[in-house]
Amino acid sequence: MNETLEVIKKRRSIRKYKPEQIGEKELEAIMEAAIYAPSAMNQQKWHFTVIQNLEKLDRMVKIIRENLLQSPIPFFVERAKNPEFNVFHQAPTVVIITADEKAGFIELDCGLATENIALAATSLGIDSCIIAMSGVLFDGNNAGEMKKELGIPDGYKFIISVALGYKDMESPPAPPKKKENINYIK
Repeated sequence: MNETLEVIKKRRSIRKYKPEQIGEKELEAIMEAAIYAPSAMNQQKWHFTVIQNLEKLDRMVKIIRENLLQSPIPFFVERAKNPEFNVFHQAPTVVIITADEKAGFIELDCGLATENIALAATSLGIDSCIIAMSGVLFDGNNAGEMKKELGIPDGYKFIISVALGYKDMESPPAPPKKKENINYIK
């Protein structure tokens, strides 16, 4: 099997990380992979905010917890009540992906960039977890302030985040894949 297919099959969502920070060279390679993702009409209307400041990450987790506790979704409230809850799973690096609210197909573009981040990380021996729940960071009265604090451009909205780091556990097995979801017409 070729190297690309091996990396695709090897990638897992990791939810427990060592405190060790990923290297600058590796981080640059991962983020370069992000911007090499295809984008509709090559518009590249995405923005990547890379956070490695642990105090900032802890503050973000606290705000996310507070916002989840106000959620009308019982599952979110229960998750936030757990004292062990950390939306980023203690990862030392988090990438927040935002996009121009007026751009077309931007969710697809950001999804492609997100997958490039995850696969590039795996190829470098770095683990990841793609996290949508972290979007509640931008709910509530302080949403604009948080966007400004993180350097997110005006008119850009949260799309997804990715936690990056070295796993602090064994690799989980691949869940069963549903091959019946493929339909071939020849």
